[in-house]
Amino acid sequence: MKNGIVRFAALYVFNVAALLVIGLLLPGVSVGFNALWASVILTLAALFVKPLLAGAFRRSAAKSAAERTKAGEKVVQYVLVYLVELIVWVLTVWLSGVRASGFWAFVLPPLALLFGWMVYDQIDDRLRAKAGEIYDAVQARVKGGETTTSPTTAAAESPETRAARDELDDGLTPEQRRMLDELG
Repeated sequence: MKNGIVRFAALYVFNVAALLVIGLLLPGVSVGFNALWASVILTLAALFVKPLLAGAFRRSAAKSAAERTKAGEKVVQYVLVYLVELIVWVLTVWLSGVRASGFWAFVLPPLALLFGWMVYDQIDDRLRAKAGEIYDAVQARVKGGETTTSPTTAAAESPETRAARDELDDGLTPEQRRMLDELG
């Protein structure tokens, strides 16, 4: 439960910042205070819809191409991730007060979200650790106990461990793998 709350909160804050930047820098996109509600939609989509769509796209792409080159496979991956980001952006615009007008207002924000989430993945572990410490401190204050510093998540993985796990052909996205790891 705690890991889910911490992950949601960290991603929510990051999505608010990303939406505000998109609203400021991209013409045809109006975000404003709607960033607060739109970030809830984006966060839920990133945690639940995005892994499902990415897995479905990946399975269909794997079935359609028996042999691909390494570069061709990367291009296919990037196109599929962009399509998922586009679907998430359309859902965000449709379900929130964010306004997007014009072709580029639908083409560029998913690209910006893609780059933003790439950055988020790089800082995710540190951000979640800090959010976990804040969560523990608040929970200790609410219960009236002392704040303690305890490990908030599993120990950081070595690059070799992560590479070995990613090499498994289990059909899971990194988000789905992380969620399963958190379950125990």
